[in-house]
Amino acid sequence: MPTFTIYPYYTGCWVFDDAKIGLKAESFVCGVSEMISALIASLAIPNAHNGFELNFSDTPIKGYQVNVHWERSECNGNWYYGKIADKIMHGWLCPALFKYFDKTPKIIYVKVAPLPAGVDPIWREFEQHTSYHFY
Repeated sequence: MPTFTIYPYYTGCWVFDDAKIGLKAESFVCGVSEMISALIASLAIPNAHNGFELNFSDTPIKGYQVNVHWERSECNGNWYYGKIADKIMHGWLCPALFKYFDKTPKIIYVKVAPLPAGVDPIWREFEQHTSYHFY
């Protein structure tokens, strides 16, 4: 299976943009933002709040730092748990998960790294082409 890459950044909670599938400022909620904060703090990812690289797959990624296990479905999303920074944490992944996977992964493998040089985590083209209509 493929490995997917997103570039989360912090706006009060962790969010990410993915122009390829049309997601802008997609929020990590219900515990996942806290999971991300714990992971990047434990790995001392520099300037992570401005963006960092997050790779994920339902098959092992070489050098992955965390894997989270499916717990249950709820509200069209899925709860996962895993050991992050020596603590068992739980978080809910929204239905945007299915923009990457055809079916609910039983395990998701995660590898994070500093933001690569030249990568802007914010999908700015979206902002330039979006118009707002007030009626």
